Amino acid sequence: MTPQPNPQAGAAVKAADRAHVFHSWSAQDLIDPLAVAGAEGSYFWDYDGRRYLDFTSGLVFTNIGYQHPKVVAAIQEQAAKMTTFAPAFAVEARSEAARLIAERTPGDLDKIFFTNGGADAIEHAVRMARLHTGRPKVLSAYRSYHGGTQQAINITGDPRRWASDGAAAGVVHFWAPFLYRSRFYAETEEQETARALEHLETTIAFEGPGTVAAIVLETIPGTAGIMVPPAGYLAGVREICDKYGIVFVLDEVMAGFGRTGEWFAADLFGVVPDLMTFAKGVNSGYVPLGGVAISGKIAETFAKRPYPGGLTYSGHPLACAAAVATINVMAEEGVVENAKRLGAEVVGPALTSLAERHPSVGEVRGVGMFWALDLVKNRETREPLVPYNAAGEANAAMTAFGAAAKKQGLWPFVNMNRTHVVPPCNVSEAELKEGFAALDAALSVADEFTVA
Repeated sequence: MTPQPNPQAGAAVKAADRAHVFHSWSAQDLIDPLAVAGAEGSYFWDYDGRRYLDFTSGLVFTNIGYQHPKVVAAIQEQAAKMTTFAPAFAVEARSEAARLIAERTPGDLDKIFFTNGGADAIEHAVRMARLHTGRPKVLSAYRSYHGGTQQAINITGDPRRWASDGAAAGVVHFWAPFLYRSRFYAETEEQETARALEHLETTIAFEGPGTVAAIVLETIPGTAGIMVPPAGYLAGVREICDKYGIVFVLDEVMAGFGRTGEWFAADLFGVVPDLMTFAKGVNSGYVPLGGVAISGKIAETFAKRPYPGGLTYSGHPLACAAAVATINVMAEEGVVENAKRLGAEVVGPALTSLAERHPSVGEVRGVGMFWALDLVKNRETREPLVPYNAAGEANAAMTAFGAAAKKQGLWPFVNMNRTHVVPPCNVSEAELKEGFAALDAALSVADEFTVA
């Protein structure tokens, strides 16, 4: 894992990218993507030989790090045996991946519908819910992200929705609990839970319970800020769904497969949804794969009635072979347990210590390998370090913070006024300490933008 500088090759890669690649979520002329030469474990490096500790896990998907040899070998073996096959057939890799996933999902989520990623998993979960209930509406939270396809982006609650929201998708947004920035004037977690549940049930009452097909929630919201729901909230949503015959959909695309120190974040709360979406960590993103885990009662809806949906690459053999290998690696190497132990014993205490030293840190929150630092101008007022959805000069503080982290050899996950700490779930304690030293230096830059 010794990077070999090759600036000429890097320049060629960069030139081809700038000439032909159209990047997501970007003004094309205003970006300067790093040309990456290689990656291994928790690190990647550029063509100048600079190495970065990746505290983003890609986009929170390399749960077992880059280039795990057992998963690489499984992909190679599957490619030699059968590179691809249509989804209507029973294929060993597909069947085994479904079995291993179903073994780990909570409750009776034992049927697996495979997709290419998280967004189309949400699309199909919502379609299943609407067909199962015969109802049109979907409720989702404002602080959320569910994918970039048309239905998924409308279910999303962050600003990436705005440009695509034609107000005709049958989606109604509501406030989920977040005590640090409470919309309910709550002072305790108990108040936040009770008031958030009352708000949700009132929203359902005014929308018409008989019109609501599904409530879609990230078990722990990811990109929107890693807000761990307070005790009793998800159980309360489950009760509300049961009361009104609403399908409860949990989005575990980011939180699933060890990220929270459990196989699924739902396990932290003892809650079983009717449908659960997954992707990312299911095979560490080595080959695109996602899916919907389906409960018995919803599967029964389509026992004699055809499900009107499918994808050419559903359960692609290469992706499923990667999933089988990844799940087996996680089990054999104690990856989930590693995330849980280091999250509690190392990450939480270290981030709390950083917060005590840096006035720019307003709150530390998270679990496992899924953490966020909420950066503020002033701890007393909790004013965010940059305004909501800031860009350009208004975002200068977070831009400076990110640049300082990279200068220290740390690639940070930065979104709005937050930095997320989401390294691979098999990260080592030594790597974490290296990252926290870099964070310490970068937060000193953020501190310069605070006010007394």
